[in-house]
Amino acid sequence: MFLGGLGSLFVTAYTPYLSSLPLLNTLNILKKITDRVTVINKTEQVIVREDDSVEKVVSQPATSVVRVLIFSQNEKSRENEFLAQKTGVLLTNDGVAVLYSEQPFSNASYKILFPDGTSYEASSMGYDSFTNLVFLRLNEIKNSPSIALANSDDVRVGKKVVIIGDADTEYQSRLAVGIVGNIDYTFNLSGKTVSSSEKLEGVFEVDSNNLKMFVGGPAVSFNGEMIGLVGSLTLDNVLHTFLIPANAVRDALQRTIVQTVSKRPVFGAYYLPLTKTLALSMHLEKTEGALIYSPSGKTGLSLLSNASASRAGFRFGDIILSVDGTNITPHNPLSTVLSQYSLGDTVDIRFIRDKEEKTIKVQL
Repeated sequence: MFLGGLGSLFVTAYTPYLSSLPLLNTLNILKKITDRVTVINKTEQVIVREDDSVEKVVSQPATSVVRVLIFSQNEKSRENEFLAQKTGVLLTNDGVAVLYSEQPFSNASYKILFPDGTSYEASSMGYDSFTNLVFLRLNEIKNSPSIALANSDDVRVGKKVVIIGDADTEYQSRLAVGIVGNIDYTFNLSGKTVSSSEKLEGVFEVDSNNLKMFVGGPAVSFNGEMIGLVGSLTLDNVLHTFLIPANAVRDALQRTIVQTVSKRPVFGAYYLPLTKTLALSMHLEKTEGALIYSPSGKTGLSLLSNASASRAGFRFGDIILSVDGTNITPHNPLSTVLSQYSLGDTVDIRFIRDKEEKTIKVQL
């Protein structure tokens, strides 16, 4: 049995090779054994081609990217004068659109131009100063394209995205492909070297060229959901572009719909979000929190006069540690925590001053 097993292994392994030799390939016994065996003495090259187009990815979300024409009314002539052109995104099927602007437009009228060339008048629903977003509602439209919003909390560094912008040509969009290169939890929309308690903190940075051409447009994942809206700020004469996370857009939209966007609280503090690097460089014991700060070193310039923080007695150098038990961290900054409250709410704020921890009640 042992010898028979060895013979079986020999026949299986070497018979195809022996039958290919010129001196043995004429033997009938080898022809019968290898009747269904094919020996290929060549190398095959297999080429796998990747789809080099993102057309399928953007086919649906691109229909929701629109051009917004903004007009201001001349009080003397009572005629509408062209003011600006911006990119907007339709968020709901009943015609609610959003666009990015550092300042609200007063006494303005709007016209929305669709990719197919059709246009509609639009009216303002409100401006959210926390996210710098303007919300519009299209007049006389019952069913419009809309974009799906992703859960931006799931976004990780390295995620591929497609950025969509408005192009001057009908039935065509401006496109760019990039990756989420960084999640900057300390970037604040205040436009200053310090953070403001009334401005969104925490944005996505995208590794893509000429992102300034896409301000107001969406960045979508490869399943077609919007992970963020492109925004921009000039800080120290340098233009910064970023993505406002989709969850912040969703929250601002909901507040605008229920008309509570004007009830966001005002704490009135400028601060530095603490990190381990900043704490070590400033010789601070705490590595998390919000350090009330002004580059001038004066309390009067770090707090807004007559706002909640100044009335409560906060001053330059105080480190806010928590609000109603919610710790202030780089992933959960002060402005984000305070934005969950409304005008008139009272909160317990724990802070440290001269190495002593204190807690006081503050009415927002």
